Amino acid sequence: MSATMASALSDQELSLTESAHAKMAELLGDVDDSIQGVRVFATPGGCSGVSFGMAFTDRIDSNDGVLECGPFKLVVDDATMTYLKGVEIDFVDRGEGNASFVFNNLQPMSGGGCGTCGSNAGGGCG
Repeated sequence: MSATMASALSDQELSLTESAHAKMAELLGDVDDSIQGVRVFATPGGCSGVSFGMAFTDRIDSNDGVLECGPFKLVVDDATMTYLKGVEIDFVDRGEGNASFVFNNLQPMSGGGCGTCGSNAGGGCG
């Protein structure tokens, strides 16, 4: 489907830190030209009841939201976006090969959990 059918996301809905933006742009520079961007998705599980992941995507559907990030697009389907409103994606490199994308400002999910996954307390889901 065409990207024109997808809805545009604002920085208030989903944002990237400078380090996350730079790392995604670097990673996308190493992939095939058919890749449209990076898809953020949610799956059941994880400490908050939902885990988040990212993968390269060559498809943008009509139910996707798209955040234009210069050389690439961040793509999120409607169902995942309900969990990500107001989230900031960061890239943290702790050295010695310990680097990951971290989801900051996640909204608490009902049903408990450890409370640190993607929180400002330094937890991460990546």
